[in-house]
Amino acid sequence: MQADPSTAAIRYLFDDVPAPGTLREIAPGVLWLRMPLPMALDHINLYLLEDDDGWWIIDTGIALGPTQELWEQIFTQCLGDKPVKAVLSTHYHPDHIGMAGWLCERWQVPFYMTQAEYLSGLAFSRMQQEHFSWSSARFLQTAGFSPHQVEQARKRFSGFGDYIKPMPMAYRRLVDGTSLSINGHRWRVVVGRGHCPEHACLYCESLNILISGDQVIPKITSNISVMGGEPEANPLKDWLASHERFLEILPPDALVLPAHNAPFHGLHARLRRLIEHHEEHLLALEEACVAASPTALELLPVLFKRTLDEHTLGMALGECIAHLNYLHQRGQLARDINTAGHYTYQSTDETLPLRLRRNRSEPDDQPILQV
Repeated sequence: MQADPSTAAIRYLFDDVPAPGTLREIAPGVLWLRMPLPMALDHINLYLLEDDDGWWIIDTGIALGPTQELWEQIFTQCLGDKPVKAVLSTHYHPDHIGMAGWLCERWQVPFYMTQAEYLSGLAFSRMQQEHFSWSSARFLQTAGFSPHQVEQARKRFSGFGDYIKPMPMAYRRLVDGTSLSINGHRWRVVVGRGHCPEHACLYCESLNILISGDQVIPKITSNISVMGGEPEANPLKDWLASHERFLEILPPDALVLPAHNAPFHGLHARLRRLIEHHEEHLLALEEACVAASPTALELLPVLFKRTLDEHTLGMALGECIAHLNYLHQRGQLARDINTAGHYTYQSTDETLPLRLRRNRSEPDDQPILQV
């Protein structure tokens, strides 16, 4: 994910955040807690919704560090005489589903998720190094990797089975537009796409609260990546369309409960800023392809000014290719392949230099982190 300095329209609900494993009330029956993450982005926000006969857990934390201990502490000290009755994950990334299998097994309760996220979680959690195929190598080669870099990537390749408990072997499907009735309130499923295939947000009209997961975060922008499993994907198109839709169907004054940072007001301003952020990146990439025909790897400095390590390089490359696929599929960039098997890109817009001089903006220059 990428930090975004433009947050002037954001108003936070609190001046501080709860300590890991402690609960804070957002509204009657809506509780916020944080769990630690072993990375630069050092936390994830989880939420508990109280029902008349038990608790719903929304997202679960990663299966590393003290997460399980902290959950046990919450069960002992914070739930009163009510059990957990359901577990829901907004999407398949490990900090959101890491403890889902353990929680569902411990309490013998159903697991809620959209179909695309559940199946993606099953697939990624079972990947091994042997699943690095010729198509994986071809994807990196066309992005600009040398044979040595491809081989190094092969050695590092794995899924995220080490970061999650075995997933539940059954689930209840969340579908866009349907609702869950919890403690007399209806929580409507609102699906967003781009960061992942079918991300489930939950909106409660009576409370005017949106549980947004990674789809809308106040200080950082979610990683929008193309991966080797679907090299011609266009997740940025899905991401932008989702945000335009959210502007239409969700109220501007909703209280947003995100998966990272802190609960905030300013939903529409944040959605517009996220759209602008990617439009700025698209324009910068077009400019870089006017006089030269670079590869995706060569274009990384256009979007990311700092040195990228092994962990962040793959995510940065995936994000860059997402932008390039968007521009190529719109006809704004031509794509060719050179003698090394690398895709190269060339702007097709002869008026672009003039437009850039009239309306120049710089892309954000902050580190990315996967969540």
